[in-house]
Parts: sequence; structure tokens; C-alpha cells
Amino acid sequence: MISLTVALSAGRAPAQPTPLTFQDAVQQALDRYPAVRSSVEQVSAAAAAIGLARTAYLPRADIIFLENRATHNNVFGLTLPQSILPQISGPALGTNSLSTVWGSAVGTLVTWEPFDFGLRKATVRIAEMERDRAQAQVDVTKLQVGTAAADGFLTILAAQETVVAARSAVERARVLNQTVQVLVNNQLRPGADAARTRAELALAEAQLIRAEQSVDVSKAALAQLLGVPGQSLSTQPGPLLQVPPTDLVPTFDPVHHPQAIAQIQSVFVVRAREEALDRSYYPRFSLQGAGYARGTGLRPNGTVGGAFSGTYPNTQNWGLAMTVTFPIFDIASIRARKRIENFNERAATAKYDQTIQDLNGQMEQARAVLVAARRIAQTTPIQLEAARTTEQQASARYKTGLANIVEVAEAERILAQAEIDDALARLGVWRALLGVAAGAGDLQPFLNRAK
Repeated sequence: MISLTVALSAGRAPAQPTPLTFQDAVQQALDRYPAVRSSVEQVSAAAAAIGLARTAYLPRADIIFLENRATHNNVFGLTLPQSILPQISGPALGTNSLSTVWGSAVGTLVTWEPFDFGLRKATVRIAEMERDRAQAQVDVTKLQVGTAAADGFLTILAAQETVVAARSAVERARVLNQTVQVLVNNQLRPGADAARTRAELALAEAQLIRAEQSVDVSKAALAQLLGVPGQSLSTQPGPLLQVPPTDLVPTFDPVHHPQAIAQIQSVFVVRAREEALDRSYYPRFSLQGAGYARGTGLRPNGTVGGAFSGTYPNTQNWGLAMTVTFPIFDIASIRARKRIENFNERAATAKYDQTIQDLNGQMEQARAVLVAARRIAQTTPIQLEAARTTEQQASARYKTGLANIVEVAEAERILAQAEIDDALARLGVWRALLGVAAGAGDLQPFLNRAK
């Protein structure tokens, strides 16, 4: 029965989550974070806009069917083009009657522009540039999300290493408190020493609680990017707890950075709009073909036909034509729009120059941080070794009565801080390398070395 109970309990035990590697965290963030999906869908919308622009090459066909019953009074005279008064064809009969007749019409008009001096091509070009800009923005979003996920993973590791050091500090403080309590109970040390060790133990435990809180907060931040519960995250550090090699520094060319590419695409979009405006002030040639039929219940002599006369079209016509339209006075508005686009191009170009300048500055800062991080990582092992020696000597001196409890407590604090600094220094080098990779605009070499 005991064996069966143990077996059933083991079967009901919840499965442990698979540890998340550094590469998996970045990839899952890129796959799941809604901002990436949103930018990808914007690319799809921009690509569909290209298809919409290309439909301008197709002929246009309009079909109409009209059935009405209306009065037939018609007069001579002029009406300017408008959309209010219905038009009546046929001679003026000199009547003013409220009697009505049937009227009907059906027809088709096909219009095609055989050539347009490059206007449609320029319009398609605008849509293509918009698509390229959206695609470049996808790369920017992926870089930002991937960098955030990588930084979140490193933050979790840093918090976990702080927890390890804090637990060691708590254990040392507990041992010291027990040892001092025995000495105080045997009246070999004053009671103030026991009070001090209890205070140091409580301080170490509070530091451990804060470190564990940092782990939970860091996991929640990374879980937000991954779209999973924070409690289910389990990390696999891999080589990230060791000092990375010194050759892990990518080449840098600001013009190839995703932010620079996205900004130069904005310049290309404005230039495409300028090109379309350059081709707007040309005649528009339209090849048109029409076929239509009409019916009316009114006869040429003014008499009205039968009850259903005019309900169906019975008079047919067709025609072919080439029409040319030229907006003469649009030159002023086109010039004004071109001036606007010229200023837009200047603004976009200036922003591109600013982007290049900012990227250069960010890379210099990231390299400076990397140099300092490597130097710190070289000094923390020395600091840790010295802190351990100091703690051992202070404990030995205290046991022989040559030191007081204050020296021991101070040595314990220095050792705990040295352990934390040493662990964070190694992760600090990786974080600095992440900053350099993000500044270069390509995380893949960094991710490959972090396997």
C-alpha cells in the first residue's frame, strides 16, 4: 500500500517547466509579442496597396440600368454642370403637364487609359516604397523586442545570482548567530554580541527577500514579452555566468542599422511622391467605348403610348471615342504640393542624418560601457578572494578574543557584497555586449556566442 501510494503521488506530481534558454527567450518574444505581429501585418497591408495601385492599368467598365416614371415637359435653355436638376433629352414640346410616362435606359461605358506619361508607374512606386518602409520598421521592432527579451533574461540571471549570494550571507549570519549565542550563554561573550548577530541575520534575511522579489519582478517582465505566466519561467543560463570571450565585438556600419534603413525609406517615399507630382501635369488620354439603349413612353409628336410603353429600352446606340483632358489651372496646386514634398524630403533627410549621428554616439557609449565592464570583471575576483580571506581572519580573531563582533559583521557584509559584485560583473559584460550588438543593429552573432 505504501509503494502504491508513493507511485500514485509521483504520477500526480506536476511536470517541471522546461528551462528556457537565452535563444529561446528571444525567439519566443519575436514570435509572440503583439507589436511584432502588428508590424508584420502592416507590411501585408502595404503589399496589398501595391496591387491596388496596379489596378489603375486595367480598363474601367461601368454598367447602368434605369427605370423611371416622370413628367415629360422640356424647355430650351442652358443649365451649367450641376448635380441637382435632372436632365431631359428631346425637343421642347411647349407642354406644361403633370402627366407622366415611363422611361428606361441600359448601357455600358468602358474607359481605358492607353498611356499616362508614367503617372501610374509613379503611383505604384509610391506603394512599393511604403511597403519597403513598413518592412524596415518590422526589423526595427524585432530589434527592439529581441533586445528587450535578451535584457530581461540577463536581468533574471542577475537577480537569481543575487539570491544565491544572499542565501549564502543568510547562512553565514545564522551560523555566526548560533556560535555567538553559545558563547553568550556560556558567559564568554557579552549579550550585546548576540543582539548584534541577530540584527545582522535579520538584515541578511531582508536582503534575501528583496532579491527574491527582484527575481519575481524580472520574470514577470520577461513573461510579458513571451505571453506566458511569470511563475512558469525557468531559465537555463548556459555560458552567461562566465566571462565572454574578448573577440565578441561586431562590426559597425550605421547605414546598415535597421533604424537608419527605416529612416532612409521614409526619404524614398517622399521622393516617390515628388516623382508622381512631376508626372501629374500632363494631358489625360482615355479610350472610351459605349453601348446603350433607351426607351420612352413619349412619341415625337407629343402623344403618349400605351400603359407599358417605355418600360423597356428599344432604341440602341454605340460609339467609340478618344477623349483628352488637360487640367490647365492645376499647375498652381501641383507646384504648391511639390514645395510641400520638397520640405518633407529635407525634413526626412535631416532626420536620417540625425539617426546616423545618434547611432554613432550610442555605439561609442556602448563600447565605453563594454571596456569598463571587462575591467570590472577582472577586479571582482580579486575583491572576492580578499573578502573571503578577511572574513575568515575576522572570524578566527573573534574566536580567540582578538576582535570584536563589529569587525566580524563588517567582514560578513563585505563578503556578501563581493559575491554579488562578482556574479553581476560577469553578467555585466554580457549586458554590455548586448548593448554593442543592439547598437550595431544585429543580435544574431551575439545570440550565437551565447549558446
